[in-house]
Amino acid sequence: QVQLVESGGGLVQAGGSLTLSCVASGSAFTSATMGWYRQTPGKQRELVANIRSGTTNYANSVKGRFTISRLYAKNTVYLQMNSLEPEDTAVYFCNVDVGYHTYWGQGTQVTVSS
Repeated sequence: QVQLVESGGGLVQAGGSLTLSCVASGSAFTSATMGWYRQTPGKQRELVANIRSGTTNYANSVKGRFTISRLYAKNTVYLQMNSLEPEDTAVYFCNVDVGYHTYWGQGTQVTVSS
């Protein structure tokens, strides 16, 4: 059974940094796209960043501040978030897209205080 477990969320002051981690179990996901989405109340879930075969993709709002990376040996995807802004406050969800199915983590809260 596929399971995605996120960690690393929390409360940070504006300008600070956090690193999110997501460990995927139940499959190797070697050729899958792994990524992070975020959602705030009343808004649609939006893509933050994803990575596949070394190619990365970022939302314009996080370019230059966030970095996504992947460790295949540990089936883990990371999101390094620097220069955090109050607008980055959201629940962040790990996502794995294998083409015929998409898997989601339970979400981790990131709160940035001004």
